[in-house]
Amino acid sequence: MTKENFKTIAENRAARHNYFVIESFEAGIELCGTEVKSIRNGSVNLKDSWCTVDDGELFIKGMHISPYEKGNIFNKDPLRVRKLLMHKREIMRLFGMTKQEGLTLIPLSIYFKGSRVKVQLGLCKGKKLHDKRDDMAKRDAKREIERTLKERNK
Repeated sequence: MTKENFKTIAENRAARHNYFVIESFEAGIELCGTEVKSIRNGSVNLKDSWCTVDDGELFIKGMHISPYEKGNIFNKDPLRVRKLLMHKREIMRLFGMTKQEGLTLIPLSIYFKGSRVKVQLGLCKGKKLHDKRDDMAKRDAKREIERTLKERNK
């Protein structure tokens, strides 16, 4: 078995701030050639993107891939809806969980796995304002502890 190389292109940091990530999945993405070249340059934004299941197929909406500079007529619309590639059984499971439990599918990151572009999807539950405040308080406390330990060790 060969060791696959991962190269992270973009992360959706706002997703981890606004949602509890319950489970994560890997999906392929259907792209055209100029979009792959643009992703290699790192010009992709996942900030306001989300996923939906329509007619048994999984789609990503709101993901912005900037047009490739040297692509001229082959460039696609930057905000077009793109199809995600997963097994039908996994898609149906995700569809059931989003409908019954009120969860959402949010793309967490986009990366290269070998030469293929993959998307990490998170099955997420929205955070309330007090949850966000609790997370910020925990993060600040952790920073303060690390800072005092660092000062004592000098």
